[in-house]
Amino acid sequence: MMITNLVAPEAILPALKVNSKKQALQELSARAAELTGQNERAIFEVLLQREKLGTTAVGYGIAIPHGKLPKLEKLFGLFARLDRPIDFEAMDGQPVDLLFLLLAPEGAGADHLKALAKIARLLRDQDVARKLRASSDAQAIYSVLAMPPATVA
Repeated sequence: MMITNLVAPEAILPALKVNSKKQALQELSARAAELTGQNERAIFEVLLQREKLGTTAVGYGIAIPHGKLPKLEKLFGLFARLDRPIDFEAMDGQPVDLLFLLLAPEGAGADHLKALAKIARLLRDQDVARKLRASSDAQAIYSVLAMPPATVA
């Protein structure tokens, strides 16, 4: 599975301006609703419920808010680079500036977990994270996300 199967160029927010975790989730929900045709409030509620189980911040300034929606037809991703880092209650205490929203159909099962693992691996790659932070527009960010994973020699 390629990251580009999850996130389209129009699902990239290159400089999202938010002041809190809740505001970030609201903005992501609004954009995801526009692109998927799903209910914005339903998306926000699913993300909020997931955060109550424990933060989706994975460390190194990265968070992967995610959830499942009953009416969604396929996996959907949305990437946001924040204008400035916010507290996301990460285990390492680092503020978050890279967010990858993942929404899955309710019956997605293993595909949902595989997508989460793929996103986490990609974003935890320090080289990829550095390039994402250095990219200022959606096309540049999409190009970084679309790069094939570095081959291990």
